[in-house]
Amino acid sequence: MVGLIDTADGARAEWTFPAEPDTVRTARHAVHDTLSAWGAPASLRDLAVLLVSELVTNSQRYTSGPIGVRLAVHALAPEGAGAPGSAGGAGGAGDADGAAGAAGPDAALLVEVSDPLPDPPTERLAGPEDEGGRGLRLVACSARRWGTRRGKTGKTVWFELSLPG
Repeated sequence: MVGLIDTADGARAEWTFPAEPDTVRTARHAVHDTLSAWGAPASLRDLAVLLVSELVTNSQRYTSGPIGVRLAVHALAPEGAGAPGSAGGAGGAGDADGAAGAAGPDAALLVEVSDPLPDPPTERLAGPEDEGGRGLRLVACSARRWGTRRGKTGKTVWFELSLPG
């Protein structure tokens, strides 16, 4: 794990992981431990860890790294107002760095997983016997909203989970 950033208010954390065999496990532990330290309820921690695991697995499978994971608490934009930090693509314009430490009904946990591959992930229909192919569908069904955006080098897949208010 490289580059942990944890602000004084505990509202943001960021890691960069190499694309190695234990990266998914290390990312899960980092997210779980951070959300525990922030006092997130077990149900939110478990869901965030599951979805991070799926997205980091995708990144690890298709790229050689590095893989970035970022957590931030922010104020929610109204439904349909756009994707966090995007300039188009899966949702329009928005702000990924909203009010850090926000709480209440207008607060969310923003989770981002970035890698150097510029191609956005594609959902696919997994059959009952398929070993993979369910990760993005799981994100889509579990998150308040989600999307992708291109960066200068690569892409970011993000999702939001509502925080209990």
